Amino acid sequence: METNICKNCNYQTNDDFCSKCGHPVKLKKIDRDFIISEIKSALFTEKGFFYTTKRIFLSPGDSVRHYIKEDRSRYVKPITYLIIASLIYTFVNYLLKIDYFMQLEAGEFSTPNYFRKLILENRGYASIVIDLYIALWIKLFFKKSEYNFFEIFILMCFISGVKALLISVAIILQALVHTDIIMISLLIPLFYSFWAIGQFFGKRKVKSYLKVILAYIVGMISLGFIVSVVTIIEVLIRQQI
Repeated sequence: METNICKNCNYQTNDDFCSKCGHPVKLKKIDRDFIISEIKSALFTEKGFFYTTKRIFLSPGDSVRHYIKEDRSRYVKPITYLIIASLIYTFVNYLLKIDYFMQLEAGEFSTPNYFRKLILENRGYASIVIDLYIALWIKLFFKKSEYNFFEIFILMCFISGVKALLISVAIILQALVHTDIIMISLLIPLFYSFWAIGQFFGKRKVKSYLKVILAYIVGMISLGFIVSVVTIIEVLIRQQI
């Protein structure tokens, strides 16, 4: 029987998989079938993107608690999930040319230049930064909770991913019905956030949902204040130059 050396740990084995690290001894050739198989695995398996979306959308609190405490193998990793969802939003927006955030920029909800660049030019990374900030406020409002700051951040990444997908669906609907539904489609993801976070901390406690709403409001107001201060400093520096 042929003896093979694992390319991952250099262990000698006679099997197709290394008995020490589990790495395949011979890697499958990358071809069309390999790419199709990888796409199917990423999207449609129990560990795929659609499975994660279904679980986080229907039962966010239970699903994220399960991810944190029991089993992390069945879900897409939270930051990866958020980035993929943001890419889907960007792709849908590119195809249909309906950018909700650009519409807000042109309207009465316009934001400072610095914040505009952060959101519009780096959607996925901006969501991560904002989630970190909101997670901090949620932790302050739920300081007696058993969950630490980083676990709450994981929750926020999953929720923001679903929000990006909800807005993507709204863009498609707006393109189909030719009606401006911007405010409705932005309120739905917002209320989803309140419900999802509240369910995570105690789905039968009205107090949890009220604290989530308050944490969100205080967090966004304080974030807006910080952004405004940074923008003023930026303008003053440019004027001096």
